[in-house]
Amino acid sequence: MSTSDSAETIVPDSEHRGLIERLPQLPRDLAQLARFDRPIGWWLLFWPCVFGVWLSGTGWQFGLLLWFLAGSIAMRGAGCVYNDITDAELDRQVARTASRPIASGRVSKRTAWIWLAALSFVGLIVLLQIPLQAQIIALASLLLVAAYPFMKRITWWPQAWLGLTFNWGLLVGWATLADANWGVAIAVYLGCVAWTVGYDTIYAVQDKEDDALVGIRSSALRMGGKVKQGVATCYALAVALWALGFWLLRADPVAWLTLLPVAWHLGWQVVTLDEKDPGNPLHRFRANRWAGFLFAAACFVVGNAGA
Repeated sequence: MSTSDSAETIVPDSEHRGLIERLPQLPRDLAQLARFDRPIGWWLLFWPCVFGVWLSGTGWQFGLLLWFLAGSIAMRGAGCVYNDITDAELDRQVARTASRPIASGRVSKRTAWIWLAALSFVGLIVLLQIPLQAQIIALASLLLVAAYPFMKRITWWPQAWLGLTFNWGLLVGWATLADANWGVAIAVYLGCVAWTVGYDTIYAVQDKEDDALVGIRSSALRMGGKVKQGVATCYALAVALWALGFWLLRADPVAWLTLLPVAWHLGWQVVTLDEKDPGNPLHRFRANRWAGFLFAAACFVVGNAGA
């Protein structure tokens, strides 16, 4: 495959170029459509599920987490397919997204809908593994998912809506095992929303010029020349709300020490963010898989201490 051919079929921020390039054309396009080549998305969907499970104080729960992992990969893929179906016209006008399968015309919308249904079926299998109340809470997230692609057209803060959507798994995980003391789950969930606004603003920095030209709204554009300050504020709010959630669960200041590693990591992202370096924002955005890991560790320690 020539360099020019590769550029037409592999999006610029793919993490698995070699693996994806070896697939036949249609499987390659479907894999890209579901963002299987960009695992950071399902990591960021999966970690909140872990937060809710480990905060519940019921131990490792590896079996349940494997189901949540499968659901995160499948439903993140389904969400991306739906997003690309609704955003095809806009994607054609943005350099980074113009080569996506639907925007480029390589995959028809009919094929995309079939692929979306297949991924959603996997999500349904996962849904049947959890209690009824958790199922109802999980299904409520579909309203957020359905509305998300349109937020960038009507608000400067689509990242906030993404935060509400992407972190819903925390509430599902909590309902599956705890189903009590909901103040804890809500405080931590709101902290995760602030975290998402921060990291997705970093991601949106890549598209600021194109977004401005085609009329797409984002928090990165809204913050103007103060992206660092804005992201720092979001991350500080996230840590504060996480600390509140920990306090509501276990009124012990020592529990807050578990937040120091993730707070340090988020601070590093802000301090080293460089909007002028094309690769820097994407690298800082992807680093949030480690932020999720560090906060998950904190949740496990605080949730299971003394259990």
